[in-house]
Amino acid sequence: MSLLDQLKQYTKVVADTGDFKAIEKYKPIDSTTNPSLILKAATDPKYKATMNEAAAACRQSKEEIDHCIDTLSVKFGTEILKIVPGRVSTEVDARLSFDTDATVAKARKLVGLYEKAGIGRERVLIKIASTWEGVRACEILEQQGIHCNMTLLFSLVQAIACADANATIISPFVGRIMDWYKKERGVDSIPPAEDPGVSSVAAIYNYYKKFNIKTNIMGASFRNSGEIIELAGCDLLTVSPALLEELENKDGNLERKLKPETAVNMDIKKIHADEKTFRWLLNEDAMATEKLAQGIRAFTADLIRLEEYLRGMQDEELTSRTRSPRRGKGSRRAREGK
Repeated sequence: MSLLDQLKQYTKVVADTGDFKAIEKYKPIDSTTNPSLILKAATDPKYKATMNEAAAACRQSKEEIDHCIDTLSVKFGTEILKIVPGRVSTEVDARLSFDTDATVAKARKLVGLYEKAGIGRERVLIKIASTWEGVRACEILEQQGIHCNMTLLFSLVQAIACADANATIISPFVGRIMDWYKKERGVDSIPPAEDPGVSSVAAIYNYYKKFNIKTNIMGASFRNSGEIIELAGCDLLTVSPALLEELENKDGNLERKLKPETAVNMDIKKIHADEKTFRWLLNEDAMATEKLAQGIRAFTADLIRLEEYLRGMQDEELTSRTRSPRRGKGSRRAREGK
């Protein structure tokens, strides 16, 4: 039995991609996207038709490019939901990460677009950056039956605040944590069993299970299959197609590393994550502070590139229309052959 098949016995496997062709191959339960993944898929020639549909919807509605991005995100999500039996995660504009009201409004719009496409909100997770403002937006949305996947999460205090807001899922970023520590330590690699990203997710898992917290944990942003193996037993893991393929092609015995019964017996202190505590503990964690800010900037940069790509498509279409001869609009004399 492959490592992937064994992993699926302990953990729900989620595809971390906007490439729904790849999703078909590995048959995950859910799928998640972000601006970077959609940008990568959108610029792939095989998705030209999907891009054209999104751009056309924007032209027809005569709305701003922001609507095009929302339309495109929901279009990709809708196509993904034709393949996966569960849910798809769709991300709120990273530029709204410090604006609770705007995040709530954007989430409602995205869910509305899904419902217009015939997709119930129970199959959609709205991805929101785990800032204090993002956590407050999550709290409001969950009360309204809009389920949230809290992303760009790098610390225990972020995880606790998200749980207090009744987030459906959190997505701690394993690989990005390791990236920071590799640079900090001046090393090229860290063994998976000693990986700070793995340790961070394990600490969150143990805290949640110790205090019977219902929010699910979905480890994300993996750099190698060893990190995934070390987190076998986590509620969910979202994995790139390349690492899914590696796990599918590798045999061996996979041991469950994370277990609720082990966590229950641990000596863990409960933390009250009010705003002052949240901001202080996040500030005291240099890695989490830097990676959260960097993640917001990176998603914003890819979102801007996606906007520019769509604008380019619109300009190209407008130029094509201008240059094309108008069919059936010749003079009467020409039409009559005179």
